[in-house]
Amino acid sequence: MGFILLEGGAEFGGRMADADRQAVKLAGGFDMPIRIIPAAAAPDHNHQRAGQNGIDWFQHLGATDVSSLALIDNRSADDPLIAAELARAGLIYLLGGFPHYLDQTLQGSRSWQAILEAHSKGAVIAGSSAGAMVLCEYYYDPATSRVHQGLKLVKGVCILPHHNTFGKDWAPSLRKILGSITLVGIDEQTGAINDSAPNRWRPYGKGKVTLYRNDSIRQFSSQQEFALNTNV
Repeated sequence: MGFILLEGGAEFGGRMADADRQAVKLAGGFDMPIRIIPAAAAPDHNHQRAGQNGIDWFQHLGATDVSSLALIDNRSADDPLIAAELARAGLIYLLGGFPHYLDQTLQGSRSWQAILEAHSKGAVIAGSSAGAMVLCEYYYDPATSRVHQGLKLVKGVCILPHHNTFGKDWAPSLRKILGSITLVGIDEQTGAINDSAPNRWRPYGKGKVTLYRNDSIRQFSSQQEFALNTNV
């Protein structure tokens, strides 16, 4: 089984390099295929620019095989050629944007099944902002102020991206709605990777990870281990 990288936004710059370099290392190195999914940026027609930003960023870090896939809607999510590209990837990166659109694009698709297949074989699955949100069991859609079930790659969790700017403002209402579900606030230019012992995660980058669990709030800085779905 591969690893998971959840990032808080403001990707492709600054200290986000700490998390992304670690993800590339875990994926097998800079020659492994990196495939970017820009679907979350499609509703405002920003997917091509955002995808190119991702390509430029990972090439800047030293990656040699990076591409942004034309996965932007339900039809392309079921394209067998796109699914095949995902199945052989070492690192799959879901861009930020519109979380509900991204979730509805991937749910039940060939591409999502290919992502799960790649992960089972060791690939790193990464997402920033909306991309991180939909990978979890629940996510909040700010466009409608509603909570939805996500893709459930990470169980028992709901991500609050951009936590140090506006994500923290979602916490009070979501704690009431989601009860025992752990809220994970991730600052911008910060990522969390489950690269330690089972169910142990570590922050990488500029900011902190904040866990809202039951009645407690705990913060973790770079390299400080924490657990999800337990009281550890």
